[in-house]
Amino acid sequence: MRICKYFGTDGIRGKVGDLLITPDFFLKLGFAVGRVLSQCGSRKVIIGKDTRISGDMLELALATGLLAAGLSPCFTGPMPTPAISYLTRTFRAAAGIVISASHNPFYDNGIKFFSTNGVKLSDIAEDAIESEMEKSLICVGSDSLGRSGYIFDAALQYIEFCKRTFPSHLTLDTLKIVVDCAHGSTFNIAPNVLEELGATIISIGVEPNGVNINKDCGSTDLCLLQKRVVVEHADVGIAYDGDGDRIIMVDHMGYAVDGDQILYLIAREQLRKNLLTGGVVGTLMSNNGLELALKELCIPFLRAQVGDRNVLEMLNIKGWRIGGENSGHIILLDKTTTGDGIIAGLQVLAIMLYSNKSLRDLCRDITLFPQKLVNIPIIGSKNLLENAHIKLVTDKAKAELQGKGRVILRVSGTEPLMRVMVEGEDECQVGLISNYISHAVEEIMRDKKNL
Repeated sequence: MRICKYFGTDGIRGKVGDLLITPDFFLKLGFAVGRVLSQCGSRKVIIGKDTRISGDMLELALATGLLAAGLSPCFTGPMPTPAISYLTRTFRAAAGIVISASHNPFYDNGIKFFSTNGVKLSDIAEDAIESEMEKSLICVGSDSLGRSGYIFDAALQYIEFCKRTFPSHLTLDTLKIVVDCAHGSTFNIAPNVLEELGATIISIGVEPNGVNINKDCGSTDLCLLQKRVVVEHADVGIAYDGDGDRIIMVDHMGYAVDGDQILYLIAREQLRKNLLTGGVVGTLMSNNGLELALKELCIPFLRAQVGDRNVLEMLNIKGWRIGGENSGHIILLDKTTTGDGIIAGLQVLAIMLYSNKSLRDLCRDITLFPQKLVNIPIIGSKNLLENAHIKLVTDKAKAELQGKGRVILRVSGTEPLMRVMVEGEDECQVGLISNYISHAVEEIMRDKKNL
């Protein structure tokens, strides 16, 4: 098993001011990245960020390190993560970098990297960066220093790219859409994409102030969006997370449509059009209802480890094109190279238009099993999965489900959390088992804290 000192499942992430998310660390990280990328033909590096207040500070520190290594950072300002993937390919840059903590609260931040091909960096590249971090920072000569610049039309370029993934003969002029941008980096992108394609738009979560990103809004908190869709008699609601690589939708009655349902709709439509290549890749957290619904259509389904990098890796191994997570990461390799909330949403809207059906009616053929996910803050050591009592509690829970459900405990790769997921046929039983396991984990946490 690969062990990293700095990198998690999706770049580097943490609380601003603690451990890794500091100006001095980002300065050193920028230089280390520059040393690794200096072998590339291009010296250009695209840098975007989300709207959290710490982004400016970390961006400047990172850019200074890159400049000292001889690379030339090009700033885009606030920009969705998938936009940086696209722009990196467009400008033939050595890499793309996003300063973001995705769906985390404003007091966290982090960094994600894309290769020149617009995909997340390989394990080999991340290992090389970690190796360079152990070396001293020695500035290159003055004649070899990088130069910084700005891409002033970055938003316009990405908006046009998103629109090109929508069928050219269709228009959204019959749809009323409520869009929640989570006060994040899609705030000046997603509403424009949808409006320029003809939709009537009601925008919420589009007033970022540096500290309200993901707060009581966006893909991790749908309450505001659900209420607004019903009040406005909208056809559909769309919620993104802070950096725009996740999407959760809401039907006209206010019911959530998650990543598993979105994967199903897109795969079924591609099958109908005879465009489906292979099958669908989900994760260990994907609902069994998705697997069964795809099986009814004779569409193969495989589960990768949690994380869009793992989903993409399995897609490439199998030569398939559709994959994602129930949290809303949707990867459509026939459209782009990474998870993209805006592009995934456009494909669902196109399906609604082609079929002349509501989102609610489109989802009737997939029934999700009752599933409960509880996040428990981790205090101290992360080796809780090896705890004998937790293993005993988990085994008991699995026995109670009698093979008709699943229990998954895992440590988050992006936040200091233990995630407890229980899935089964009976919602009441799922709730009881979830509470039972969660309380056991919390008790062990309290014991560790008191030691």
